Amino acid sequence: MPFVIAVLVAAVLFGTTGTAQALGPSETTPLGVGAARLVVGGTALGIVGLIAGSRRQGARAAAGGAAPTGGRRALALMSLTGLCLALYQPLFFLGSARNGVAVGTVIALGSAPVLAGLLEWVLTRRRPTSPWLIATALATVGVALLAVAGGGAAGADGIGVLGSLGAGGAFAVIANAQRRLISGGWDAFTVSGAMGIGAAVCGVAMLPATDMTWIAQPRGWAMALWLGLATVAVAYALFTWGLGGLSAATAATLTLAEPLTASLLGVALLGERLAPLAMVGLAVLAAGLVLLAVTARSTPRRVPSPREA
Repeated sequence: MPFVIAVLVAAVLFGTTGTAQALGPSETTPLGVGAARLVVGGTALGIVGLIAGSRRQGARAAAGGAAPTGGRRALALMSLTGLCLALYQPLFFLGSARNGVAVGTVIALGSAPVLAGLLEWVLTRRRPTSPWLIATALATVGVALLAVAGGGAAGADGIGVLGSLGAGGAFAVIANAQRRLISGGWDAFTVSGAMGIGAAVCGVAMLPATDMTWIAQPRGWAMALWLGLATVAVAYALFTWGLGGLSAATAATLTLAEPLTASLLGVALLGERLAPLAMVGLAVLAAGLVLLAVTARSTPRRVPSPREA
């Protein structure tokens, strides 16, 4: 249950992303917001994660624990997570900018669990469990109802949809790559810290390509700090730690608490109104999350078999 709670708290923090962007300066761009989020959050996540992970890894070795496996493959997977986190930012904000916060979030996060489950199935040859299938189906129906109620079923911008689907795919890769690293004996904080460093480097590379003058405004730096520290550093540390006891598919489905949070914040802070269909969607989505939280089983840390490696 602690692993489930950690991922759910991470999802709630993820769910504040669109609202924070909406409350920020109007002249921001998807690339600029994503770059600022990566530089601030990736740096904080990298420093804290690698320090904490090094200590925990050392303590585990002193207690006679097995050394992490993977070598170059582990380094490649860590680099891949940083790259995917960097790609996620402009893709997610592009989808939100073209189709609105609610619809963009719903498409990105609604696609992530399905993509994560399929990818995990391909990599491990383990079929998804019945509770996961039922819970994910309920949650997917819920986010679909939210999208329809928000106008996403008709007139959606194609480029925005592709951006949101790309963000969902990037998140699915992160979840699976981190799960494999943790299964190989790597500490969750080391894994998240490495991802943060890689993402921060990518964020710095993005800065020259976009106008960042908005960050000098009070609302600009406040938004950048919140997006970086809360929705990257804290959220991904919790999410990666939660992966230590959950499958990638289960963790990805639990992050559907993000559109639930985003919708509620839209009503509370942005003055948005929920149509009756949207309220039904929220109820169905919540039912799926509750079902998964109750039925989720702890996944032991283990070294992948040759078939999975």
